[in-house]
Amino acid sequence: MRMTDRTEALLLKLTLFVAAGVDRLRHGPGADDPDADRGDVPGWVMITLMTAIVVIALLAVFRTQVVDAVRAAFDSIR
Repeated sequence: MRMTDRTEALLLKLTLFVAAGVDRLRHGPGADDPDADRGDVPGWVMITLMTAIVVIALLAVFRTQVVDAVRAAFDSIR
């Protein structure tokens, strides 16, 4: 299954948006001031963002298969 150009463009925009947000968090106000009391981005934030990007990308490509699998799982419970 091939992604459409629109889907690819949306995924690229999302990735760039998240990357810009992470960059702002890491290099925000006071980044050049060594005395600024500013912590680094916690590891769990980076893992959460990367996981969200992977899930969105997979859902964009395999949406129908995921929906069918979830429906089959719920139907087997009933």
